[in-house]
Amino acid sequence: MADPSSYRPKPGQIPDSPGVYRFRDDHRRVIYVGKAKSLRPRLSSYFQDLANLHPRTRTMVTTAASVEWTVVSTEVEALQLEYSWIKEYDPRFNVKYRDDKSYPYLAVTLNEEFPRVQVMRGAKKKGVRYFGPYGHAWAIRETVDLMLRVFPVRTCSAGVFKNAERTGRPCLLGYIGKCSAPCVGRVTPDEHRELAEEFCDFMAGRTGAYIRRLEQRMTIAAEDLEYEKAGRLRDDIGALRRAMEKSAVVLADATDADLIAVAEDELEAAVQIFHVRGGRVRGQRGWVTDKVEAVDTAGLVEHALQQLYGEESGDSVPKEVLVPALPEDQLETEALAQWLSERRGSHVSLRIPQRGDKKDLMATVGRNAQQSLVLHKTKRASDLTTRSRALEEIARALDLDSVPLRIECFDISHLQGDDVVASMVVFEDGLARKSEYRRFQIKGFEGQDDVRSMHEVIGRRFKRYLAEKERTGEWTEEDEGSTVPDENGQDPAGRELTPQTPAAPGENGHNGHSGSSPLKEDDGRPKRFAYPPQLVVVDGGQPQVAAAKRAMDELGIDDVAVCGLAKRLEEVWVPDDDDPVVLPRSSEGLYLLQRVRDEAHRFAITYQRAKRAKRIRTSPLDDVPGLGETRKQALIKHFGSVKKLRQATIEQICEVPGLGRKTAESVAVALAQAAPAAPAVNTATGEIMEDDGGSTHD
Repeated sequence: MADPSSYRPKPGQIPDSPGVYRFRDDHRRVIYVGKAKSLRPRLSSYFQDLANLHPRTRTMVTTAASVEWTVVSTEVEALQLEYSWIKEYDPRFNVKYRDDKSYPYLAVTLNEEFPRVQVMRGAKKKGVRYFGPYGHAWAIRETVDLMLRVFPVRTCSAGVFKNAERTGRPCLLGYIGKCSAPCVGRVTPDEHRELAEEFCDFMAGRTGAYIRRLEQRMTIAAEDLEYEKAGRLRDDIGALRRAMEKSAVVLADATDADLIAVAEDELEAAVQIFHVRGGRVRGQRGWVTDKVEAVDTAGLVEHALQQLYGEESGDSVPKEVLVPALPEDQLETEALAQWLSERRGSHVSLRIPQRGDKKDLMATVGRNAQQSLVLHKTKRASDLTTRSRALEEIARALDLDSVPLRIECFDISHLQGDDVVASMVVFEDGLARKSEYRRFQIKGFEGQDDVRSMHEVIGRRFKRYLAEKERTGEWTEEDEGSTVPDENGQDPAGRELTPQTPAAPGENGHNGHSGSSPLKEDDGRPKRFAYPPQLVVVDGGQPQVAAAKRAMDELGIDDVAVCGLAKRLEEVWVPDDDDPVVLPRSSEGLYLLQRVRDEAHRFAITYQRAKRAKRIRTSPLDDVPGLGETRKQALIKHFGSVKKLRQATIEQICEVPGLGRKTAESVAVALAQAAPAAPAVNTATGEIMEDDGGSTHD
């Protein structure tokens, strides 16, 4: 691990001008490429106190051994040079999008004497006109089949074409009128190229004018009593309209635009692009990337634009590019727009849609991006081979005797020291076992102390294991928002839950039980915390790991491994070791640990919010005997708030319809005994919520 101060440029050495910089490691490999409108402040920001840097930036600067830069004239040149260097050096700390599939394009080979229409994948070639990408190759073939009736362009391979030239006989498409048969001289090269260019114009969205011309020709033919010709033109128009119907109309003003949306989490990001031409969605594509550098949504969009248009020119770059976020610096946005305009050769509008159809369509693209990210994570998590490799990598990294088939992860959650809770999530064979999730309330002390809380939770979990030494009982979490019991078998409101009893894993990791009721005690209550893990993961660094290990040592538990994964640092901590275990960024083992950690965090946050919401909703009127829901609401409606009700006299309370004096006295006593609670705060807005009791029983 290098010290950034060892290669920090001398004061005044870095120029104050636009440029592109490269960080290299001790083997002279480029590990990061960046650009800046002013190199001096940007590069200086990398050499501040490491504690102030983003964890990913910190990893990059401590991996690097040198930095160099190149001065350019404008920010547009910096953008282009950055893209070129990222493509050339493939630096490990730059965001690089990878296609989630190989997309087929409809291609017209205008670089040949007799242009050919075909399906193409892979890198684009010079002189070939591309349309798409399409989701499936069959969608291209259906479209082409409809359009060849009107634009009989060559579709055959070079071998078939030469064979037809040699024999003087066209292929089947030439006989049925779906090819103009340039191979046998039915049309000249110029006439065939004109057909290919008309085909391209129609695919590019200039459809209305061409169909109107065909309709005029059909009308003229009918007036001249050329009914056979008019019938052919009618069928041609129908074929073109069917081809157009395969692309949904999304923008009524015949807009040519690309819409780009991003879905992201702490670790990965997914990008979806809709290509709209002539107001219709002509193609769609998507990318997924690891967030290996400290980058926000605007930065992800910029990287996507570079990859999408870095090799494009002319009409391949649309007139309008709609994105979800732009750089805060207006000059950077202008530089991006100028770079796109230069790629196109005319003005390109780069903006965030604010209203109307374009904003609605952007929301649709955003949903596709979110679904793409979820699908990517699901595929990665559900693959058996990948899960097996992840468990083996964890076992090697932590020097375990066997792979951890059962992993339990613990996380502490609170809101400024209040409502301190903890969660336990369980993964078996790399998959979540939500039926065995548990929640804890911190009981041993008041206030905020994550280390002490972790010690308490781990101790309580393994005390129960030692006490029972039997298989555990299970509750089923039916969905993301369903109720899961805490360690006492209760929901957050304190109600006893009815246990479910599906088969629990046996001691050898397989499912199955013997006996009539192996999951229950003699009195019918479910057993809990009975199945031990091979690995305990805590959300945190050295202090939390040490606390968990101490709790287990105090109980004599020495056959369960412990490690910690600190948020965003992506470093694995083990007990009694001052240095973390560093797993490769691409490691499936690290990915599994991150997923376990994130799930524990989500589950703890859900419980903490539920407890806080219940506490805020509690009203002193709940303790008044004989006061039902209807009369509570009548009191609140009459006085406006609990605060004003507390100030009312017994006579004033008696004025509320349905309340007698005895009940009014009980209300007054209950409110007098209840200390006024601290005002609730809306965490979304920061607004202090009036103690009006209006939401007490919504």
